Amino acid sequence: MSGVRIDHDAWVLVGDGEKALVFRNEGDADYPNLQVVQMLEHENPATREQGTDAPGRFNDGPSEHKSAVETTDWHRLEKHRFAKEIADALYKAAHKGRFSKLVVAAPPMTLGDLRKAFHKEVLSRVVAEVDKTLTGHPPSEIEKILSTKD
Repeated sequence: MSGVRIDHDAWVLVGDGEKALVFRNEGDADYPNLQVVQMLEHENPATREQGTDAPGRFNDGPSEHKSAVETTDWHRLEKHRFAKEIADALYKAAHKGRFSKLVVAAPPMTLGDLRKAFHKEVLSRVVAEVDKTLTGHPPSEIEKILSTKD
């Protein structure tokens, strides 16, 4: 599948737009043993529960026609904000020297948000990226998925 090498003491971030788990590999690269270091959750209700206004309209100029404005996807905006929170938490840990290597596993949109939000101190420690949603899996399954080669 991914064939990622997770060294001893390396951290593994498994996240999506609503939940993030940070693990530390207590095992070695051949036999990883992921233990939870930190868990972050972000309550993110559906857009219909976050916004109540109808989409706006604007005048197209001197004509009598009006155009609709696309509604704001509050749910998606919160996912982007959560990625920033994850990046900030990892920056604080990196700045304190708590980890030297980081493996990041997240769905493509979240992975992109994280790349943009990561401080250079965190980016320099990223050793692998996996574009998969793994937040619903137990640690033993995450170990297998990440370390299994194609």
